[in-house]
Amino acid sequence: MDETARHRAGFVNIIGNPNVGKSTLMNALVGERLSIVTAKAQTTRHRIMGIVNGEDYQIVYSDTPGILKPHYKLQESMMNFVDTAMSDADIILYVTDVIEKPDKNIEYIDRLNRLGLPVLLVINKIDKSNQAEVLKKMAQWQSLIPKAEIFPCSALEKFNLESIFNRILGLLPECHAWYDKETFTDKNLRFFASEIIREKILLNYDKEIPYCTEVVIESFREEDNLYSIEAVINVARDSQKGIIIGNKGYALKKIGTEARKDMEEFFEKKVFLKIFVKVNPDWREDSRKLKQFGYIQ
Repeated sequence: MDETARHRAGFVNIIGNPNVGKSTLMNALVGERLSIVTAKAQTTRHRIMGIVNGEDYQIVYSDTPGILKPHYKLQESMMNFVDTAMSDADIILYVTDVIEKPDKNIEYIDRLNRLGLPVLLVINKIDKSNQAEVLKKMAQWQSLIPKAEIFPCSALEKFNLESIFNRILGLLPECHAWYDKETFTDKNLRFFASEIIREKILLNYDKEIPYCTEVVIESFREEDNLYSIEAVINVARDSQKGIIIGNKGYALKKIGTEARKDMEEFFEKKVFLKIFVKVNPDWREDSRKLKQFGYIQ
């Protein structure tokens, strides 16, 4: 058998309902902070790849938006990312947790049962439960998806991740590497800059504000010892613009400072960051804008 045949590689796509810890799990499995993590639903909007390389393997993980019933075009595009992830996977990681009821979005459970793919069902956040409850959840899920292999874990505490990793490794098809072995994600620095700003919006604003904003990096320049970045926060209405900016610009300055510090840690370089706010009426329903923002191919 030649070297190519002995090499294993494949796509491991992570799906599940909102707030079960999909992004935390992928970040832990990849060993990099690629997906933003907050307690709010719909934190992940895009499909984000994280790539783990070994001498004789390559695992391409994909984090996806949480499953929901779309109410506007942006959410329809988000669910398209989930549907694509279910169709091009070699292995599905379906993530739930100890709180979620197994019958939520049951139509996706039916789809998993019809897929001719390995399904690893991860019950996350077991640090928030007890052994009896976890065993009960495992039995419930096994009856719903009989072919699934079930792994209780805590992504936050990094408990039982090695078992998940080892099983993925055992299921990978023999294949060449899909990406250069130095690559760890399919996204560029602009994307991560915009996601870091969006994370700060999610953490600092309440109600509908985070869901009506989209961050676009207008300029990303590498200068002598720093990155010079100009970003625009798009909002749907004038009133939202006022809330984002805040009294005397305090709120915008706060998220700018927090984002700059995180960017400097992530990029390992000094950052000069300017943020502007722009009203883009009803952008979540505008196909042209959604394409511009990367939600429609």
